[in-house]
This record gives sequence, C-alpha cells and structure tokens, in this order.
Amino acid sequence: MFDTLSTGSTATAPRAAQPAPDGPDITPILPRQAKTVRDTGLEPRFVTDLVLKAIQVAGKAQLAVLAGKLRLSISVLREVLNPLIAEQQVEVAWCGESDIDMQYQLTGIGQRGAADALARCRYVGPAPVTLASYRAVVERQALRHADTERATPAQLAALLGEDGLAPAVRDVLGAALHARRSLLLHGPSGSGKTQLARKLGRLLPGPIAVPYAVVVGRQVIRLYDPALHLTPAVVRQQEERRSCDARWAVCQRPLVHVGAELGREMLDLRYDVEEGLYHAPPHLQANNGMLVIDDVGRQRIPAAELLNRFIAPLDAGADQLTLQGGQVESLPFDCAMVFATNLEPAALFDDAALRRIGYKAGIGPWPAGIYRAQLRRQCRLRRIDFDEAAADHLIDRLHAQSGRALLACYPGELLDRIADFAGFAGSEPRLTVATVEQAWNSMFIACGTEA
Repeated sequence: MFDTLSTGSTATAPRAAQPAPDGPDITPILPRQAKTVRDTGLEPRFVTDLVLKAIQVAGKAQLAVLAGKLRLSISVLREVLNPLIAEQQVEVAWCGESDIDMQYQLTGIGQRGAADALARCRYVGPAPVTLASYRAVVERQALRHADTERATPAQLAALLGEDGLAPAVRDVLGAALHARRSLLLHGPSGSGKTQLARKLGRLLPGPIAVPYAVVVGRQVIRLYDPALHLTPAVVRQQEERRSCDARWAVCQRPLVHVGAELGREMLDLRYDVEEGLYHAPPHLQANNGMLVIDDVGRQRIPAAELLNRFIAPLDAGADQLTLQGGQVESLPFDCAMVFATNLEPAALFDDAALRRIGYKAGIGPWPAGIYRAQLRRQCRLRRIDFDEAAADHLIDRLHAQSGRALLACYPGELLDRIADFAGFAGSEPRLTVATVEQAWNSMFIACGTEA
C-alpha cells in the first residue's frame, strides 16, 4: 500500500510490471475450490440455511443453477441436500437424464425451515468467504510487498505523455508509486488532478481476487461491486475454472473515487434491512487497489480528521468497524491513497499532518504549447478540424484578457459546447474564432473579451 508513515526502502529490487501478452492466469490468483462444507470454512448450519433460502426464492431450483447462484461446488450442495431430503425438507421436483439436471423444491417442513433461516439472516446470494480467508488473500495481494510489480519510468511516461506535466512532477508521481506511499495532488480546480489520479490507478499491477461477500460471525458483508471491481480485459485460463473457488471474482485492482459527498457515516459498515447484509465502506472496497479522496477540505469531515481516520488503519493494515449491537471487528485495509484538493494544503493540514502524507505534487496550469497540443488532440478525438487562428484567439485573447489560466479542463469543455451549439443548429461542429467565442461566453459570466 502507499505507506503513509514508513520512510524505509525495500531491500530487494521490485520487478517491473510486465503483463503476459495473452493475459494473466487465474489459477494462482483464486483460492482452490471447496469440495466439502468443511472446506468452505463456514458453519454447516449457515450453509444449510443459505441453500434452503435459495430454493425458496427460486421455487424450483436446478442443481447447476443453484451452484451458480450460491457459488458453491456441486459436491458441497449434494452434501447439504442429501440430509435435507432425508429430513423431508427438500424433495426432487424433476429429474433429467443426469443427476445434475435435478430440480429441487421445498416441502412444507422445508418452507418452515426456510422461514426460520430468514429470521436468522435475510441474506440470499453467493456464499461468503470467512474473514480469516479474506485477511489471508488481502495480505497475499498487498501492494507493499517488496516483490510486487512496480511501474517503470517508461510506463509512466507513456501514460502521462500528453498531460503536460513537468519532469520534476512526474518524478514525484513515480516515486510515490514505487514506494507505495500516500500522495497529495494540489492545484487549481480544473487542472486535471482527478483525471491524473485515475490514470495512476491504471498502473497498479493486477489482477486480484475479490470475494463477493465476507461472513463475520453470522453477519454478511458485501464487498464486490461490478462497477468498481472490473473484470480484466483478457484472462488466460490454464486450468478449468471449476478447480477454483467461485466465491471469488477475478478483478482488476479497484480504483475507488469519493469526493465532497463523503461523510462520517460512509466510513463505516451500512446495514441493509431488506437484503439482510452490510455494505462495505468505500475504503474496504478499495482493498488491494487505490482510493482517491477528491475535493479534500469540502467534505462534511474536517480535513485533519479525515486524514487521521486513515493514517493508523493504513499503518496497521486493518480497520476497526462496528456491526449492529456495537460489535467491533477488525477488517484488512490495504490500498494506495491519493488525496486531491484545490485548496492551499497549508490551510488544510498542519505541518505534522503534512509530514504523514508521503508525497506532494502541485498540478498547475499548462504552458501554451502543451495547451495547444491538448486542444489539437481533443479536436482529433471529436473529429473536429483544428484551426490555428481559433487556437490563437483562445490562448492569446480569451485566456490572456480574462486572466484565466490554461487549465487541463478547458479544451474538452469548450469543444463539447461547440458540438452542443452545432447540434442544436443542425450543423457540423467547427473550431472557428466565432464558435470559440460562443462556447467561451457560455462558460463564464464575465469573459473580459471586449475590444
């Protein structure tokens, strides 16, 4: 992780990130499949309840469909179903050519058993993994390990080649990624800090294993979110998937982004009465990935308190979270942390707090040449012909006379407005002095472009 406190260097040289050309092999990533209930690590009663609830929801459940829904192996399900059939809680509703085609349904006794199971826990979904198993996998995938792949200068240059960053700033970003220490991006609004943080997240090595859910006692915490835990573009599968534990998903290292909406209540477990489970807070969903806290200083939490909220857990590799009834549990916490703000850092943090943040990088306005190149690139992406006279007018007149800095956000925003006006008029978007003026005047109340 980005260690916010440690200043020591690693003893062994890290490997450069070199993904396999045909994609990663999932077998070293995912735990092995559980063949028995004991292998799952879950209490037998919990697994039985989960099966009863799943059959009740489905009405009639085919064995293969049940295995897919609960992410359990056929052998585990048979170990659970056979006693339920003997106890007359479950019966075979239909049998196909093979036993895997069997459909099961609840008897009257089974329906009462399912009702009792729902009273104990309303959760119905993929079987969770144990907290111990989750801790072990997060530790194995931790970013802080000396032999974890690191981004190379060439990879960073390729990623940020068109961002107009000074070499000194790029070196700071590279050092922060290499050391896995926290990073503060500061600069004016619109300077590209958020986009830069997202790009840095793409340099984290992957993929990793993420459980759909974790069980703590009899409480279920959902961790997997398909919007955050993205499937790698290419996954090389050297061994059949059925040999791997389907309770885990193969994902890219997550990039979790929160902004001014972040409040204290979002940093703890949130119980969902309808689903009968807890939703993990953003920083746990970012485990083994990157957490970007944007707009620092504009949250409903003071900046110093927000920083302190993460310093100790990051250093310890665990966060203390509270369940209903006051039960406190320690969950693993390992992620790269990036803070971003358009406020003056000294106004947000005292010297002691700033020292706890590993690296600081100021992201400011672009030089005119870089700004012009970005405008040209954005035109190319939108298939709008670039016009030198219009670019000169934008830089030398509109920006210069208004005193507005050449920020990363402006080229794309202006071109989008040019396209909007053209779309409304039923014409093709064109970059001209007139269309730049029109777009500029629609963005700012006082543009300062009078002759």
